[in-house]
Order: sequence, then structure tokens, then C-alpha cells
Amino acid sequence: MPLPTPHWVNPGFRLIECDRELGWAEIAGLAADLVPKLPAHGRVAIDGRSVAMVLAALTAAERAGIELVLLREGFHRASGASERIGADGRLTRVSPAVDTVNAFAVLMPTSGTLGNPKLVRHDFIRLIGRIRGDAGGDIRWLLTYEPTGFGGLQVVLSAVAAGATLIVDPRAGIPALADAAVAHGASHVSATPSFWRAFLIALGQRMPPVRMITLGGEVADQALLDQLNQRFPEARIGHLYATTEAGALFLVRDGASGFPASWLTDGVEGVRLRIGRDGRFEVKSPRAMIDYATGEAVPLTDDGWLVTGDLVERDGDRVRFVGRSDGVINVGGVKVAPERVEQVLLAVPGVADARVSAAANPITGQLLTAAVVAAPGVDPEGLRASLHHHAQTLLAPAERPRLFDFVPQIPIASTGKKRRAPAGAAGPGV
Repeated sequence: MPLPTPHWVNPGFRLIECDRELGWAEIAGLAADLVPKLPAHGRVAIDGRSVAMVLAALTAAERAGIELVLLREGFHRASGASERIGADGRLTRVSPAVDTVNAFAVLMPTSGTLGNPKLVRHDFIRLIGRIRGDAGGDIRWLLTYEPTGFGGLQVVLSAVAAGATLIVDPRAGIPALADAAVAHGASHVSATPSFWRAFLIALGQRMPPVRMITLGGEVADQALLDQLNQRFPEARIGHLYATTEAGALFLVRDGASGFPASWLTDGVEGVRLRIGRDGRFEVKSPRAMIDYATGEAVPLTDDGWLVTGDLVERDGDRVRFVGRSDGVINVGGVKVAPERVEQVLLAVPGVADARVSAAANPITGQLLTAAVVAAPGVDPEGLRASLHHHAQTLLAPAERPRLFDFVPQIPIASTGKKRRAPAGAAGPGV
């Protein structure tokens, strides 16, 4: 018996997954098959190998009133799920059933970029609070994130709500996704800045009909925003601030990095913002998580603000993102955010990407090194001189990389973010 269409679904939605095309009727059929297999209470889990099955599992779990864990690569902690749903729709028992409240909730791991991922519990209605269902023409979303991560789920649900087409290939790397964007005519692309830099190189001179671009997950630097505007002059470009814990908070569309300082006073989209102790970004969000299902304390201040872990600073009428508090590198007693240094390097003409890391040093304890990707056709040795000049001119002594290593690409994790070592895990001495 077919299930009623959920309120968050536009039945015009289409899914192109590994060149197989499905409509909502087929996905609803998968959900109907799942419902009688689900436990009467507790929690089940699913990974992101099939977007069709993720959507079916969401629909079925909501119908059954149980919790659904969206697993992702790199999450190895116990999830508390009694069953795991496979890409074929079969359930496998993984642990005894947990006697939890019979209520639908979505649980997902944090990215774990610099540490052990935590499992976040979200109320589904709050989770989709920023998603709009207006279509406005033929929309074709390209999925660049894991569908079971926060950013990926937002893209999937945005496409579903709009009745859009979603282009998916979970196995594809960036070059294959560039091919898919061209072949299927992607109009909407949301990705991390690291992904966008590699994606532009993979596209070469090809021009998919992109008319909406969103950046998220990392600091959106001005050089990349300008490059995207030049490459896709007709596209609406914005950078979204969201975290797995705080939810999707706000979108900046004025073409500048950071966000207006007036938002610290006025708020934005129902969210209150402030700069807390040591430059930590704190928020009060109507779309925030319920709690950590893995038992950690929610990072709240004494007066109830959520501490995001991001560092910001006020710069005139703008607030700029500096980096992550848990990624700060101690160079001779000076705390340096590698993302701040990277923004300076990325603004150097000829730099396609850069990653700043710590290396052990017997005098300062740690110093900085930089892995740099030169843009196609750029001479690395001439670029090295430019990088040293910009570092000497624009960076404090502790912020200047002592070594520039040219590499063909910067490793990107399954989250779309740069792979980084945890703070304090220095590389070899130089």
C-alpha cells in the first residue's frame, strides 16, 4: 500500500543516481517496503551508498516514529542503532534494541575534521527550517557532499522540496562530478571552497549552465568568491554558514567574505550572533540540535549561547571568519589559525589552492609549512617568490610559512573539506 507523500516532499522530484533515474513514486515504494521491517521503537541506521534508500529510510522512519542515524565515512563509534539498512533495503541486526522514546529524530555525525566525530540529534522540523520548496524553473542540483552529512542532507532535501532533479554519483571523484555537471546540465551546485577550487580545474574550459552557487563548510575566501563571479557571471553566489550542531543559520549573498557586522546587533533569519571569549563565534539558533546522542555535554555558555568552535574577528563593518579554535597552531607562543594564512596565500595570483600545516621545530616548538597547488600553466619557481613576498608583506612573523611545497592537489576528505592533522600533531622537522 503506498505511503502518503510527506509534507516536505514535492512529488515532482527526480533522482539521477549513477545514471539510473527515479521519481518519487519509486522512492515511496522503497519506503513502503521498509516500514513493516522497522522496529516498533528505538533507532535504525543507514549509510549514504544510495540516496534513494536514504530518502526512503527518512520517509519510513518518520512514518514509524523512530530515530534514524545517518552514518558517514569515518564514523566508527557505537550509534545505538539496533538495525542497519543496506543499500538494497535489507535490515541487519547490529545490536540489541534500545528502549528510547517513540519519536522521529535524525541523528548524524559531525565532520570530525580535527577530532573524533560526535553524533548529533536533530528535530526534523527544525532541521529543514531554512529549506524552501519554491521551484522557479528547471532546477538540477549536483550533489557534491555525502548525503548523510549535514551539508549533503540539506542539498538532498532542498531538491526534494523544490521538485527538482538531483544528480548523484556517490562513487565519483571531482573529475567525474565535473563530467556529470556538464552531461546533465547542473544548474545548482553547493560545495566547500576546497571542492570548488578543484572543481574549477576539473571543468577546464567547459561551462555547465550553473545559475546558483553556494559555498559552505569552510571559510569562503574573497579570491574564490571573485573567481566564481568571473567564471559564472550570471549565477547567484552565496556562502552559507551552518554547523551540524547549530543547523543552517544564514546565507551571505553580497559577494564579500564574512558577514555584515550589523547582524551582531540585529540578528539574521531568526538567529542571534555574537563574538564571545577569545574571538569564538556564539549563536542562538531556532534550528539548533537537540543534544549529542553520544553523551557529550552541549557546548553552551552560562547564559545559553551555543559555542560553535569557529573564530571570528570584527573588521570595520564586516565580521571575518578566521578559522577553527581546535585547529590553532602554537608558533613560539603565538597562536596562529592556518585558515587565516591560507586566505593570504590564496589571494596570490597563480595559486589554485593551498593548505597550511604545522611542522616540529626545536626552537619554536612548531612552525608553518604550506602545500601549494599552482594554477595550470603557472611556473612554480616564479610563484614561490611571489608567495614569499606576500607572506613577508602581509603576515606577522609567526604566520609566515617557512617552506612552500608545490603539490598536484590538496587532499580532500569525504566531507569536501581539506584533510588536516589534529592540533599538536606536527609533521617532520624542517
